[in-house]
Amino acid sequence: MCGNRQQIEIHSASIPRRFYQFDAGGKGITRRPALGGEASPVVGMVSFSAMTPAAQQNRESLNSKVALVTGSAKRLGRAVALRLAEEGADVVIHYRESRAEAAEAVAEVEKLGRRAIAVTADLGNVSEIKWLFDETAKQFGRLDILVNSAANFLPASIVSTTEEIWDASLNTNLKAPFFCAQAAAPLLRRSKGAIINFADSGGLLGWPGYIAHSVSKAGVVMLTKALAKALAPEVRVNAVAPGTITMPGDPPEWEADFIKLAPLGRSGTPSDITDAVVFLARSKFITGQTLVVDGGRTL
Repeated sequence: MCGNRQQIEIHSASIPRRFYQFDAGGKGITRRPALGGEASPVVGMVSFSAMTPAAQQNRESLNSKVALVTGSAKRLGRAVALRLAEEGADVVIHYRESRAEAAEAVAEVEKLGRRAIAVTADLGNVSEIKWLFDETAKQFGRLDILVNSAANFLPASIVSTTEEIWDASLNTNLKAPFFCAQAAAPLLRRSKGAIINFADSGGLLGWPGYIAHSVSKAGVVMLTKALAKALAPEVRVNAVAPGTITMPGDPPEWEADFIKLAPLGRSGTPSDITDAVVFLARSKFITGQTLVVDGGRTL
């Protein structure tokens, strides 16, 4: 920015790609000559967008940040980890038993030119959670982003819910994200980082065939609000609530049933969710919110 002139780049089918200057004083758009001489006016209609300094300040770069993604050896967690690496972050791949898949995820991150390690931990054990974050600090010296994506999805109705199913749902989906946040908090406070939890539409709608699961994910929504207050102003805490996300190998009836209920008429893709995670990781003025990514299912 110089005075009231801003340098922008215009993309138009009829105008070659090059730099122009926009005169905010009302004199229009002027082409900057490539090799000297006087600038000449451009006549015609063009469209452009320019990111202001304020907008740039509110979109944080992920380059050289360190992210820990729980449950990231497979499925959606893995997609999130790879997307964060594509955005420039180094990644801790957490897994419990999927050692081979975790090693493959590490190799994929390294192909993207970023550093990655795989660390195993039982998130049902608080001492192992603490060790997971101690190891992260030891290997990287910092943590900027925690994504609590590890979860289970246990069917259980009012009749079929057992104590074991109830405890397994609450322990994995709600207890673990809290204690991960607790262990990560000192590192994230120093880096002014972010936590992104995973809720889902079951926590907003309540599924009678998945009662314990729905309760656990509703808890994640409230946990996100409570942590956002507890960790402010240093740490931002938000959640993503996916609808049905189609993954390779999923039963086709899951997508068919969802399509009937979603106004957008399709199920989600992993990129729909990874886009949301990156958005929340970068947004400096959002905290305590649950971003619903469900094609309108919860309307």
